[in-house]
Amino acid sequence: MSQDKKTIIVEKTSESEDHDAFIADLPETECRFAVKDFLYESDPAEGARNKILFITWTPDNAPIRSKMVFAASKDALRRSLNGIQAEVQGTEHSEVSYETILEKVTKRKSTN
Repeated sequence: MSQDKKTIIVEKTSESEDHDAFIADLPETECRFAVKDFLYESDPAEGARNKILFITWTPDNAPIRSKMVFAASKDALRRSLNGIQAEVQGTEHSEVSYETILEKVTKRKSTN
């Protein structure tokens, strides 16, 4: 987000598949949006899969004003992105860990 909180700026891009490196780049006191190609294998018979994720990172110790701006901007940004297959919101690293996201993207919807 720009200093005046009016423009979303692409700060970094990466083609790395290293999820731990992605998590390490999330700042402890600043909010971020991220789009990530999440590669995983939940069933060896199905092989490798991927989901395009929209991630909202709002750590607990980020400034309240920043959290409010990100919350207000999220829906408009999300609607402008095509191909997003899952959304993830995180306030701490465990909420965006590989295992947590894997569980979310591999959940089967109930047909009840």
